[in-house]
Amino acid sequence: MFPQDKFTRVTSRCLSVLQSCHHRIANTSAKTRIVGAGALFLGAFTLGAAGFSPAEPDLKDAPVNPVSVELPLPNLAQQISTLEDNAQYYVNEEKVRSGDTLATLLNRLGVDDEQATSFIKSDILARSVMQLRAGKRVVAQTDENGELVRLSATLDDGSDNVRNLVIARDGDNFKADAAPAVLERRVEMRSGIIFSSLFAATDVAQIPDGVAMQLVDMFATNINFAADLRRGDRFNVVYETFWQNGDLVRTGRVLAGEFDNAGNRYQAVWFNEPGNKTGGGYYAFDGKSLKKAFLKSPLAFTRISSGFSMRLHPILGQWKQHTGVDFAAPTGTPIHAAADGVVDFVGQQNGYGNIVVIKHWSGYSTAYGHMSRFAGGLKKGVKVGQNDVIGFVGMTGWATGPHLHYEFRVNNQPRNPLSVDVPNNQALTAPQMQRFRAVASDMQHRMAMLRVPGAPEVKLASR
Repeated sequence: MFPQDKFTRVTSRCLSVLQSCHHRIANTSAKTRIVGAGALFLGAFTLGAAGFSPAEPDLKDAPVNPVSVELPLPNLAQQISTLEDNAQYYVNEEKVRSGDTLATLLNRLGVDDEQATSFIKSDILARSVMQLRAGKRVVAQTDENGELVRLSATLDDGSDNVRNLVIARDGDNFKADAAPAVLERRVEMRSGIIFSSLFAATDVAQIPDGVAMQLVDMFATNINFAADLRRGDRFNVVYETFWQNGDLVRTGRVLAGEFDNAGNRYQAVWFNEPGNKTGGGYYAFDGKSLKKAFLKSPLAFTRISSGFSMRLHPILGQWKQHTGVDFAAPTGTPIHAAADGVVDFVGQQNGYGNIVVIKHWSGYSTAYGHMSRFAGGLKKGVKVGQNDVIGFVGMTGWATGPHLHYEFRVNNQPRNPLSVDVPNNQALTAPQMQRFRAVASDMQHRMAMLRVPGAPEVKLASR
Protein backbone atom coordinates (compact mmCIF):
# COMPACT_ATOMS: atom_id res chain seq x y z
CA MET A 1 0.00 0.00 0.00
CA PHE A 2 1.04 3.60 -0.69
CA PRO A 3 1.96 5.30 2.72
CA GLN A 4 -0.63 7.88 3.94
CA ASP A 5 1.89 10.55 4.96
CA LYS A 6 3.67 10.33 1.63
CA PHE A 7 0.34 10.67 -0.20
CA THR A 8 -0.50 13.85 1.81
CA ARG A 9 2.90 15.45 0.98
CA VAL A 10 2.55 14.69 -2.74
CA THR A 11 -1.02 16.10 -2.84
CA SER A 12 -0.02 19.32 -1.04
CA ARG A 13 2.87 19.83 -3.41
CA CYS A 14 0.62 19.37 -6.47
CA LEU A 15 -1.90 21.96 -5.22
CA SER A 16 0.87 24.49 -4.64
CA VAL A 17 2.18 24.00 -8.18
CA LEU A 18 -1.31 24.32 -9.67
CA GLN A 19 -1.99 27.57 -7.85
CA SER A 20 1.29 29.09 -9.02
CA CYS A 21 0.66 28.09 -12.64
CA HIS A 22 -2.95 29.42 -12.53
CA HIS A 23 -1.70 32.82 -11.39
CA ARG A 24 0.79 33.05 -14.26
CA ILE A 25 -1.68 31.91 -16.92
CA ALA A 26 -4.20 34.51 -15.88
CA ASN A 27 -1.74 37.29 -16.83
CA THR A 28 -0.95 36.03 -20.37
CA SER A 29 -2.67 35.96 -23.76
CA ALA A 30 -5.43 33.52 -24.64
CA LYS A 31 -3.21 31.39 -26.91
CA THR A 32 -0.52 31.16 -24.31
CA ARG A 33 -3.11 30.31 -21.67
CA ILE A 34 -4.38 27.36 -23.74
CA VAL A 35 -0.87 25.91 -24.22
CA GLY A 36 -0.01 26.47 -20.61
CA ALA A 37 -3.23 24.85 -19.41
CA GLY A 38 -2.43 21.75 -21.49
CA ALA A 39 1.05 21.52 -20.07
CA LEU A 40 -0.38 22.05 -16.56
CA PHE A 41 -2.82 19.19 -17.08
CA LEU A 42 -0.12 16.79 -18.32
CA GLY A 43 2.18 17.68 -15.46
CA ALA A 44 -0.55 17.14 -12.91
CA PHE A 45 -1.46 13.82 -14.53
CA THR A 46 2.17 12.65 -14.41
CA LEU A 47 2.59 13.57 -10.78
CA GLY A 48 -0.66 11.82 -9.94
CA ALA A 49 0.36 8.67 -11.76
CA ALA A 50 3.68 8.64 -9.94
CA GLY A 51 1.96 9.17 -6.66
CA PHE A 52 -0.47 6.31 -7.08
CA SER A 53 1.87 3.67 -8.76
CA PRO A 54 1.87 0.47 -6.73
CA ALA A 55 5.02 -0.67 -4.92
CA GLU A 56 6.82 -3.94 -5.71
CA PRO A 57 5.37 -6.93 -3.81
CA ASP A 58 7.41 -8.38 -0.95
CA LEU A 59 8.01 -12.04 -1.94
CA LYS A 60 9.16 -13.02 1.53
CA ASP A 61 5.55 -12.92 2.69
CA ALA A 62 4.32 -15.17 -0.15
CA PRO A 63 2.80 -18.46 1.02
CA VAL A 64 4.83 -21.68 0.52
CA ASN A 65 3.02 -24.91 -0.41
CA PRO A 66 5.33 -27.97 -0.09
CA VAL A 67 4.87 -30.83 -2.59
CA SER A 68 5.88 -34.39 -1.72
CA VAL A 69 6.35 -37.10 -4.42
CA GLU A 70 7.58 -40.62 -3.76
CA LEU A 71 10.22 -41.83 -6.29
CA PRO A 72 10.90 -45.56 -6.69
CA LEU A 73 14.48 -46.60 -5.85
CA PRO A 74 16.42 -48.55 -8.53
CA ASN A 75 16.61 -52.29 -8.13
CA LEU A 76 20.33 -52.77 -7.54
CA ALA A 77 20.09 -56.54 -7.58
CA GLN A 78 18.44 -56.48 -10.99
CA GLN A 79 21.11 -54.14 -12.35
CA ILE A 80 23.91 -56.38 -11.08
CA SER A 81 22.23 -59.40 -12.61
CA THR A 82 21.92 -57.65 -15.97
CA LEU A 83 25.60 -56.69 -15.95
CA GLU A 84 26.59 -60.25 -15.10
CA ASP A 85 24.54 -61.60 -17.99
CA ASN A 86 26.22 -59.25 -20.50
CA ALA A 87 29.75 -60.16 -21.57
CA GLN A 88 32.43 -57.61 -20.68
CA TYR A 89 35.00 -56.77 -23.34
CA TYR A 90 38.29 -54.91 -23.14
CA VAL A 91 39.81 -52.89 -25.97
CA ASN A 92 43.56 -52.36 -26.29
CA GLU A 93 45.43 -50.41 -28.96
CA GLU A 94 49.13 -50.78 -29.78
CA LYS A 95 51.54 -49.77 -32.53
CA VAL A 96 53.83 -52.30 -34.15
CA ARG A 97 57.42 -51.92 -32.96
CA SER A 98 60.62 -52.72 -34.80
CA GLY A 99 61.54 -56.35 -34.07
CA ASP A 100 58.04 -57.31 -32.93
CA THR A 101 56.94 -60.92 -33.20
CA LEU A 102 53.33 -62.05 -33.21
CA ALA A 103 53.72 -63.21 -29.61
CA THR A 104 55.11 -59.89 -28.34
CA LEU A 105 52.46 -57.89 -30.18
CA LEU A 106 49.55 -60.00 -28.89
CA ASN A 107 51.01 -59.89 -25.38
CA ARG A 108 50.99 -56.08 -25.36
CA LEU A 109 47.42 -56.17 -26.67
CA GLY A 110 46.37 -58.33 -23.73
CA VAL A 111 45.59 -61.37 -25.89
CA ASP A 112 46.13 -64.76 -24.21
CA ASP A 113 44.57 -67.10 -26.75
CA GLU A 114 46.47 -70.01 -28.31
CA GLN A 115 43.63 -70.71 -30.75
CA ALA A 116 43.76 -67.13 -32.05
CA THR A 117 47.55 -67.27 -32.35
CA SER A 118 47.37 -70.53 -34.31
CA PHE A 119 44.72 -69.09 -36.65
CA ILE A 120 46.73 -65.94 -37.41
CA LYS A 121 49.81 -68.01 -38.23
CA SER A 122 47.94 -70.45 -40.49
CA ASP A 123 45.42 -68.24 -42.33
CA ILE A 124 46.85 -66.54 -45.44
CA LEU A 125 44.94 -63.28 -44.90
CA ALA A 126 45.25 -63.15 -41.11
CA ARG A 127 49.00 -63.73 -41.43
CA SER A 128 49.27 -60.21 -42.89
CA VAL A 129 49.35 -58.92 -39.31
CA MET A 130 52.83 -60.39 -39.03
CA GLN A 131 54.06 -58.29 -41.99
CA LEU A 132 52.87 -54.91 -40.68
CA ARG A 133 55.53 -52.20 -40.69
CA ALA A 134 56.69 -50.50 -37.51
CA GLY A 135 54.33 -47.71 -36.47
CA LYS A 136 51.16 -49.34 -37.80
CA ARG A 137 48.23 -49.43 -35.35
CA VAL A 138 46.55 -52.66 -34.25
CA VAL A 139 43.37 -52.77 -32.12
CA ALA A 140 42.30 -55.89 -30.20
CA GLN A 141 39.07 -56.63 -28.33
CA THR A 142 39.30 -59.36 -25.68
CA ASP A 143 37.10 -60.83 -22.98
CA GLU A 144 37.92 -60.92 -19.29
CA ASN A 145 39.99 -64.09 -19.80
CA GLY A 146 42.16 -62.57 -22.52
CA GLU A 147 40.54 -64.53 -25.34
CA LEU A 148 40.44 -62.67 -28.63
CA VAL A 149 37.04 -61.41 -29.77
CA ARG A 150 38.11 -59.09 -32.59
CA LEU A 151 41.39 -57.73 -34.02
CA SER A 152 41.66 -55.00 -36.66
CA ALA A 153 44.50 -53.38 -38.61
CA THR A 154 45.08 -51.47 -41.85
CA LEU A 155 46.98 -53.26 -44.63
CA ASP A 156 49.00 -51.12 -47.01
CA ASP A 157 51.14 -52.71 -49.71
CA GLY A 158 52.57 -49.38 -50.87
CA SER A 159 50.09 -48.98 -53.72
CA ASP A 160 46.54 -47.68 -53.84
CA ASN A 161 45.32 -51.03 -52.50
CA VAL A 162 44.67 -50.13 -48.84
CA ARG A 163 42.41 -52.53 -46.92
CA ASN A 164 40.97 -52.86 -43.43
CA LEU A 165 41.72 -56.30 -41.98
CA VAL A 166 39.34 -57.73 -39.37
CA ILE A 167 39.96 -61.03 -37.54
CA ALA A 168 36.82 -61.98 -35.57
CA ARG A 169 35.69 -64.92 -33.47
CA ASP A 170 33.00 -66.91 -35.28
CA GLY A 171 31.52 -69.34 -32.75
CA ASP A 172 34.33 -71.71 -31.83
CA ASN A 173 36.49 -70.61 -34.77
CA PHE A 174 37.89 -67.46 -36.32
CA LYS A 175 37.48 -65.79 -39.69
CA ALA A 176 39.45 -63.03 -41.45
CA ASP A 177 38.06 -60.45 -43.85
CA ALA A 178 39.60 -57.45 -45.63
CA ALA A 179 37.54 -54.61 -47.09
CA PRO A 180 38.77 -51.59 -49.08
CA ALA A 181 39.59 -48.70 -46.77
CA VAL A 182 37.93 -45.31 -47.15
CA LEU A 183 40.78 -42.82 -46.79
CA GLU A 184 40.76 -39.09 -46.17
CA ARG A 185 42.99 -37.21 -48.62
CA ARG A 186 44.92 -34.21 -47.32
CA VAL A 187 47.34 -31.81 -48.98
CA GLU A 188 50.52 -31.13 -46.98
CA MET A 189 52.89 -28.19 -47.47
CA ARG A 190 56.51 -28.25 -46.27
CA SER A 191 59.76 -26.35 -46.82
CA GLY A 192 63.39 -26.96 -45.93
CA ILE A 193 66.98 -25.71 -46.16
CA ILE A 194 70.02 -27.76 -47.20
CA PHE A 195 72.81 -27.79 -44.62
CA SER A 196 74.41 -31.16 -45.28
CA SER A 197 72.22 -33.38 -47.46
CA LEU A 198 68.73 -33.54 -48.92
CA PHE A 199 67.58 -36.34 -46.62
CA ALA A 200 68.90 -34.55 -43.54
CA ALA A 201 66.90 -31.46 -44.55
CA THR A 202 63.73 -33.43 -45.26
CA ASP A 203 64.03 -35.18 -41.89
CA VAL A 204 64.20 -31.81 -40.12
CA ALA A 205 61.15 -30.64 -42.10
CA GLN A 206 59.30 -33.89 -41.22
CA ILE A 207 58.97 -34.83 -44.88
CA PRO A 208 58.67 -38.59 -45.57
CA ASP A 209 61.52 -40.29 -47.44
CA GLY A 210 59.13 -41.27 -50.24
CA VAL A 211 58.41 -37.59 -50.89
CA ALA A 212 62.13 -36.77 -50.86
CA MET A 213 62.75 -39.44 -53.50
CA GLN A 214 60.00 -37.96 -55.65
CA LEU A 215 61.71 -34.57 -55.40
CA VAL A 216 64.89 -36.18 -56.73
CA ASP A 217 62.98 -37.71 -59.64
CA MET A 218 61.22 -34.42 -60.42
CA PHE A 219 64.42 -32.39 -60.75
CA ALA A 220 66.89 -35.13 -61.76
CA THR A 221 67.25 -33.71 -65.26
CA ASN A 222 68.18 -30.26 -63.88
CA ILE A 223 70.03 -30.97 -60.62
CA ASN A 224 72.66 -33.60 -59.92
CA PHE A 225 71.82 -34.32 -56.29
CA ALA A 226 75.19 -35.99 -55.84
CA ALA A 227 77.28 -32.97 -56.82
CA ASP A 228 75.15 -29.85 -57.35
CA LEU A 229 73.65 -29.25 -53.89
CA ARG A 230 74.94 -26.25 -51.96
CA ARG A 231 74.63 -25.26 -48.34
CA GLY A 232 71.72 -22.82 -48.09
CA ASP A 233 69.74 -24.28 -51.00
CA ARG A 234 66.02 -24.15 -50.28
CA PHE A 235 63.06 -26.23 -51.37
CA ASN A 236 59.28 -26.14 -51.03
CA VAL A 237 57.00 -29.09 -51.65
CA VAL A 238 53.25 -29.79 -51.77
CA TYR A 239 52.20 -33.43 -51.57
CA GLU A 240 49.29 -35.76 -50.82
CA THR A 241 48.76 -37.77 -47.65
CA PHE A 242 46.03 -40.30 -46.92
CA TRP A 243 44.57 -40.82 -43.44
CA GLN A 244 42.16 -43.13 -41.65
CA ASN A 245 40.78 -42.51 -38.17
CA GLY A 246 43.42 -39.86 -37.56
CA ASP A 247 46.33 -42.16 -38.55
CA LEU A 248 48.62 -41.55 -41.50
CA VAL A 249 48.20 -44.55 -43.80
CA ARG A 250 50.49 -43.52 -46.66
CA THR A 251 51.90 -40.60 -48.58
CA GLY A 252 50.83 -39.95 -52.14
CA ARG A 253 52.16 -38.00 -55.09
CA VAL A 254 54.12 -34.76 -54.95
CA LEU A 255 51.74 -32.18 -56.45
CA ALA A 256 54.24 -29.35 -56.81
CA GLY A 257 57.83 -28.61 -55.93
CA GLU A 258 60.27 -25.72 -55.97
CA PHE A 259 64.04 -26.01 -55.57
CA ASP A 260 66.47 -23.09 -55.25
CA ASN A 261 69.90 -24.41 -56.21
CA ALA A 262 73.03 -22.29 -56.68
CA GLY A 263 71.01 -19.14 -57.39
CA ASN A 264 68.60 -20.82 -59.81
CA ARG A 265 64.99 -21.71 -59.11
CA TYR A 266 63.48 -24.89 -60.55
CA GLN A 267 59.72 -25.40 -60.35
CA ALA A 268 57.43 -28.29 -61.17
CA VAL A 269 53.72 -29.03 -60.92
CA TRP A 270 51.95 -32.35 -61.52
CA PHE A 271 49.29 -32.34 -64.20
CA ASN A 272 47.14 -35.14 -65.50
CA GLU A 273 44.12 -35.09 -67.77
CA PRO A 274 40.84 -35.82 -65.92
CA GLY A 275 40.03 -39.53 -66.14
CA ASN A 276 43.53 -40.48 -67.29
CA LYS A 277 44.77 -43.06 -64.78
CA THR A 278 48.09 -43.86 -66.42
CA GLY A 279 49.33 -40.58 -67.90
CA GLY A 280 50.35 -37.31 -66.36
CA GLY A 281 53.70 -35.71 -65.71
CA TYR A 282 55.57 -32.77 -64.21
CA TYR A 283 55.60 -29.41 -65.94
CA ALA A 284 56.99 -25.97 -65.32
CA PHE A 285 54.42 -23.36 -64.35
CA ASP A 286 54.40 -22.14 -67.95
CA GLY A 287 53.28 -25.58 -69.17
CA LYS A 288 56.58 -26.84 -70.55
CA SER A 289 57.52 -30.42 -69.67
CA LEU A 290 60.30 -30.84 -67.10
CA LYS A 291 61.11 -34.38 -68.20
CA LYS A 292 64.10 -34.15 -70.49
CA ALA A 293 65.19 -36.96 -72.74
CA PHE A 294 68.03 -38.02 -70.39
CA LEU A 295 68.65 -37.98 -66.67
CA LYS A 296 71.61 -35.93 -65.53
CA SER A 297 72.84 -38.78 -63.34
CA PRO A 298 72.02 -42.52 -63.46
CA LEU A 299 72.54 -42.76 -59.67
CA ALA A 300 70.37 -41.07 -57.09
CA PHE A 301 73.09 -40.11 -54.59
CA THR A 302 76.83 -40.40 -55.16
CA ARG A 303 79.90 -38.32 -55.99
CA ILE A 304 81.88 -37.81 -59.17
CA SER A 305 85.30 -39.45 -58.84
CA SER A 306 86.50 -38.76 -62.39
CA GLY A 307 85.19 -36.39 -65.02
CA PHE A 308 85.12 -36.26 -68.82
CA SER A 309 88.73 -35.17 -69.49
CA MET A 310 92.30 -36.28 -69.98
CA ARG A 311 93.63 -38.21 -67.01
CA LEU A 312 96.35 -40.54 -65.88
CA HIS A 313 94.80 -43.99 -66.10
CA PRO A 314 94.81 -45.50 -62.56
CA ILE A 315 95.76 -48.97 -63.85
CA LEU A 316 97.62 -48.46 -67.15
CA GLY A 317 99.58 -45.49 -65.82
CA GLN A 318 99.18 -43.60 -69.13
CA TRP A 319 97.52 -40.29 -69.98
CA LYS A 320 94.31 -41.04 -71.83
CA GLN A 321 91.04 -39.33 -72.63
CA HIS A 322 88.40 -40.41 -70.15
CA THR A 323 85.36 -40.89 -72.37
CA GLY A 324 82.77 -40.89 -69.60
CA VAL A 325 82.06 -39.83 -66.03
CA ASP A 326 82.81 -42.04 -63.03
CA PHE A 327 80.34 -41.98 -60.14
CA ALA A 328 81.76 -43.44 -56.92
CA ALA A 329 79.15 -45.32 -54.92
CA PRO A 330 78.91 -48.38 -52.64
CA THR A 331 78.67 -51.80 -54.24
CA GLY A 332 75.05 -52.70 -54.90
CA THR A 333 73.80 -49.12 -55.47
CA PRO A 334 71.00 -49.28 -58.10
CA ILE A 335 71.82 -47.92 -61.55
CA HIS A 336 68.98 -46.32 -63.53
CA ALA A 337 68.46 -46.04 -67.27
CA ALA A 338 69.04 -42.40 -68.24
CA ALA A 339 66.28 -42.47 -70.86
CA ASP A 340 63.77 -44.65 -72.66
CA GLY A 341 65.38 -47.07 -75.07
CA VAL A 342 66.24 -50.64 -76.10
CA VAL A 343 69.05 -52.72 -74.60
CA ASP A 344 71.75 -53.15 -77.26
CA PHE A 345 74.31 -55.10 -75.23
CA VAL A 346 74.48 -56.94 -71.89
CA GLY A 347 77.68 -58.72 -70.87
CA GLN A 348 81.43 -58.19 -70.42
CA GLN A 349 83.74 -55.95 -72.46
CA ASN A 350 87.44 -55.80 -71.59
CA GLY A 351 88.11 -52.98 -69.13
CA TYR A 352 84.40 -52.10 -68.79
CA GLY A 353 83.72 -55.35 -66.97
CA ASN A 354 79.98 -55.97 -66.77
CA ILE A 355 78.43 -53.38 -69.06
CA VAL A 356 75.00 -52.45 -70.40
CA VAL A 357 74.58 -50.39 -73.59
CA ILE A 358 71.19 -48.83 -74.36
CA LYS A 359 70.22 -47.44 -77.77
CA HIS A 360 67.85 -44.49 -77.72
CA TRP A 361 66.73 -42.43 -80.74
CA SER A 362 68.34 -40.08 -83.25
CA GLY A 363 71.74 -41.70 -82.77
CA TYR A 364 71.84 -41.36 -78.95
CA SER A 365 73.14 -44.22 -76.78
CA THR A 366 74.37 -44.67 -73.20
CA ALA A 367 76.77 -47.15 -71.61
CA TYR A 368 77.05 -48.28 -67.97
CA GLY A 369 80.23 -50.11 -66.94
CA HIS A 370 81.82 -51.95 -63.98
CA MET A 371 78.48 -53.33 -62.74
CA SER A 372 78.53 -55.95 -60.01
CA ARG A 373 75.45 -57.58 -61.54
CA PHE A 374 72.63 -56.92 -63.98
CA ALA A 375 68.94 -56.41 -63.21
CA GLY A 376 66.78 -59.53 -63.58
CA GLY A 377 65.41 -60.20 -67.05
CA LEU A 378 67.73 -57.73 -68.77
CA LYS A 379 68.85 -58.91 -72.22
CA LYS A 380 69.45 -57.61 -75.72
CA GLY A 381 66.30 -56.23 -77.34
CA VAL A 382 64.45 -55.55 -74.07
CA LYS A 383 62.75 -52.15 -73.84
CA VAL A 384 63.56 -50.06 -70.78
CA GLY A 385 62.02 -46.85 -69.49
CA GLN A 386 63.68 -43.81 -68.05
CA ASN A 387 64.66 -44.44 -64.40
CA ASP A 388 64.26 -48.24 -64.64
CA VAL A 389 66.90 -50.15 -62.65
CA ILE A 390 69.22 -51.92 -65.09
CA GLY A 391 71.99 -53.06 -62.76
CA PHE A 392 74.04 -52.39 -59.63
CA VAL A 393 77.33 -50.66 -58.89
CA GLY A 394 80.42 -52.83 -58.69
CA MET A 395 84.13 -52.88 -59.63
CA THR A 396 84.36 -55.47 -62.40
CA GLY A 397 86.87 -54.90 -65.21
CA TRP A 398 89.59 -52.29 -64.83
CA ALA A 399 88.53 -50.63 -61.61
CA THR A 400 90.33 -49.81 -58.37
CA GLY A 401 87.12 -49.35 -56.37
CA PRO A 402 83.34 -49.63 -56.68
CA HIS A 403 81.94 -47.04 -59.11
CA LEU A 404 79.85 -46.59 -62.25
CA HIS A 405 81.48 -45.61 -65.52
CA TYR A 406 78.79 -43.74 -67.47
CA GLU A 407 79.13 -42.80 -71.13
CA PHE A 408 76.88 -40.67 -73.30
CA ARG A 409 77.31 -41.19 -77.04
CA VAL A 410 76.00 -39.37 -80.11
CA ASN A 411 76.43 -41.46 -83.28
CA ASN A 412 78.85 -43.63 -81.25
CA GLN A 413 81.01 -40.60 -80.40
CA PRO A 414 81.42 -39.92 -76.66
CA ARG A 415 80.06 -36.65 -75.26
CA ASN A 416 80.26 -35.17 -71.77
CA PRO A 417 76.97 -36.29 -70.11
CA LEU A 418 77.10 -33.40 -67.63
CA SER A 419 77.10 -30.68 -70.28
CA VAL A 420 75.49 -32.16 -73.38
CA ASP A 421 72.33 -30.33 -74.47
CA VAL A 422 69.31 -32.63 -74.69
CA PRO A 423 65.76 -31.70 -75.79
CA ASN A 424 62.71 -31.46 -73.57
CA ASN A 425 59.60 -33.51 -74.16
CA GLN A 426 56.68 -31.90 -75.99
CA ALA A 427 54.77 -29.20 -74.09
CA LEU A 428 51.03 -29.21 -73.43
CA THR A 429 48.57 -28.50 -76.22
CA ALA A 430 46.35 -25.41 -76.25
CA PRO A 431 43.20 -27.20 -74.94
CA GLN A 432 45.26 -28.83 -72.17
CA MET A 433 46.75 -25.48 -71.19
CA GLN A 434 43.36 -24.13 -70.13
CA ARG A 435 42.95 -26.91 -67.59
CA PHE A 436 46.62 -26.75 -66.62
CA ARG A 437 46.49 -23.03 -65.74
CA ALA A 438 43.85 -23.63 -63.06
CA VAL A 439 46.07 -26.27 -61.41
CA ALA A 440 49.24 -24.20 -61.76
CA SER A 441 47.61 -21.07 -60.31
CA ASP A 442 46.66 -22.90 -57.11
CA MET A 443 50.16 -24.35 -56.71
CA GLN A 444 51.85 -21.01 -57.40
CA HIS A 445 49.80 -19.49 -54.58
CA ARG A 446 50.91 -22.28 -52.23
CA MET A 447 54.57 -21.81 -53.21
CA ALA A 448 54.32 -18.09 -52.49
CA MET A 449 53.07 -18.85 -48.97
CA LEU A 450 55.97 -21.24 -48.33
CA ARG A 451 58.74 -18.87 -49.37
CA VAL A 452 60.72 -17.28 -46.55
CA PRO A 453 60.49 -13.45 -46.45
CA GLY A 454 63.89 -11.86 -46.88
CA ALA A 455 65.50 -14.95 -48.43
CA PRO A 456 68.24 -14.34 -51.04
CA GLU A 457 66.98 -13.53 -54.51
CA VAL A 458 67.13 -16.31 -57.10
CA LYS A 459 66.35 -16.39 -60.79
CA LEU A 460 63.96 -18.74 -62.53
CA ALA A 461 66.13 -21.30 -64.31
CA SER A 462 65.81 -21.65 -68.07
CA ARG A 463 64.84 -25.06 -69.34
